[in-house]
Amino acid sequence: MTTAKAPTGRSMRSVNAADLSFRIVVGIITIFSFLIVIYPMYFIVIASFSDSTLVNQGQVILYPKNASLYGYEQIFQREDIWRGYLNTIIYSFFGTALNLAVTLPAAYVLSRKSFAARRIIMKLFVFTMYFNGGMIPTYMLIKDVGLLDNPLVMIIFGAVNVYNLIITRTFFETSIPDELYEAATLDGCSHFRYFGTIVLPLSKAVIAVIMLYYLVGHWNDFFNALLYLNSDRYQPLQIILRNLLLLNQAMAGTTGSAGAGGAGGGAYAQQYADQIKFGAIIVSTIPVLCVYPFIQKYFEKGVMIGAVKG
Repeated sequence: MTTAKAPTGRSMRSVNAADLSFRIVVGIITIFSFLIVIYPMYFIVIASFSDSTLVNQGQVILYPKNASLYGYEQIFQREDIWRGYLNTIIYSFFGTALNLAVTLPAAYVLSRKSFAARRIIMKLFVFTMYFNGGMIPTYMLIKDVGLLDNPLVMIIFGAVNVYNLIITRTFFETSIPDELYEAATLDGCSHFRYFGTIVLPLSKAVIAVIMLYYLVGHWNDFFNALLYLNSDRYQPLQIILRNLLLLNQAMAGTTGSAGAGGAGGGAYAQQYADQIKFGAIIVSTIPVLCVYPFIQKYFEKGVMIGAVKG
C-alpha cells in the first residue's frame, strides 16, 4: 500500500512562486484594463477645464492646463439648461416608474406555468424585437393618438422593453420556487398579494438591473424628443445640449470667417466652443454616475441570474 508523499520545501516554493506570478500578471492586466476604461472619461473631465488649443495640440494628458470654468459658466447661465434638466428628471422618473409598473406584472404572468397562452404571447413580444412598423408609421400613430408635441410621449412611448421583459420573466422562473406559491395559496394568498408581498421583495436584484436600464434609456433619450417634440418648453436635456453645441460651432465658424484678416477671433471662439462641448458631456453624465453606486450591489447578481433567456 502506497502513501502520498508530503510536498517538499522546494515544491512548495515553486507552487508559491507560480501563484505569485499568476497574481502579478492578473493584477497588471486588471490595472491596464481599468486605465483603458477610465482614461477617456478622465480626459473629458480635464479637457473641460483646459485651454482647448492645448487639448487639440495634445499637450493635455494627465492634468488640466490653463484651467478655466468658462465652459461650465456658459452652460449653467442658460435657463434652457435648467429647464431641460427638470424635463429630463420628470421624464426619467415617471417613465421608469411606468416601465416597472408594466414590465414586472407582465413578466410575472408570463412566468406562471399555469397560464396556457404564455408561450404564444411571449413569441408575439419577441416578434416585435425583429420587426416593427417603421419610423413613418410610428410617427403617424403618435400623431393620431394625440401625443405629438405632448410631453407624455416621452413617458408612455416604449413602456415595455422586450429584452428587460425576458430577463425579468426568466428571473421569476428560475429564482422563485413554485413551492413558495403553493404554500402561499394554502394560506389563502391571491396572485395579487403573492406578487406584491412575496415576489417583489425577493426580486430586488433584477428590479435594480432593469430600473437602471430604463433610467439610462430615458435620461439619454434624444431621438424620440427630436421626432415628436416641437415646443422648446418640453425639450429634454439632451436636445438642449445638442442645440448648444451646434450654436457654439456655428458661432466659431462665423467668427473664424470674420476674423480671417488676423483678429484671431475664430480660434478664440473655437477654444471656448470646445470647452462647452466637453463640459456638456460631463453635465449630462454626472447624474447617472451618481445613481449607479447605490444599486451596483444588485447589478451583477441580477444580470447573471436573468442572463439565461429561456
